[in-house]
Amino acid sequence: MNLPQPVIELDDLTLRRFDGEADLPELFQVIEESLEHLRPWMPWIAEHSRARTAEFLARRAERWASGQDYTYAIVLDGAIVGACGLFRRDDTPETGREIGYWLHPAATGRGAATRATRALVEQAFRLPGVDYVEVVHDTANHASGAVPARLGFTEHLRRPAERLAPADTGEDRIWRITRDQAKARAATEAS
Repeated sequence: MNLPQPVIELDDLTLRRFDGEADLPELFQVIEESLEHLRPWMPWIAEHSRARTAEFLARRAERWASGQDYTYAIVLDGAIVGACGLFRRDDTPETGREIGYWLHPAATGRGAATRATRALVEQAFRLPGVDYVEVVHDTANHASGAVPARLGFTEHLRRPAERLAPADTGEDRIWRITRDQAKARAATEAS
């Protein structure tokens, strides 16, 4: 099976697999500094702690090896500024994957989430049998929605969702790009 690359270099931005305990101090600090920025949209912030961050990092290698979840540190100018991941939920067909991302507030507005997502789309289509990739976010989270819109995803559907984070409206917006759409977009951008 073609696995996603463990390190993806994108000029000043690098996506790399998390390095377990070695990344704990820096990742924990980045989350600490981002709490108010992330709290409206990320339900896991409510239970944030050093122990939870360590637990998250401890599971990354196993989830990578199983093909369930490829999670990357987003590194900008040599420092972790967020995380992104390519994953399959239990109820997602084998042919689909989802991308998620978050950034430290000082790293927003610099194209990091867009470049990371573009790279993860490419990695998703390296996986055998993957025909589409989705980005799912609450309809009120306009910053998260801007990323797939810039990358040529199309709105696939909206669905009711449990309100898990403080700003959630109870409606998810699902963006989708297929393998064929991604190829066509890449060809257009190359010409």
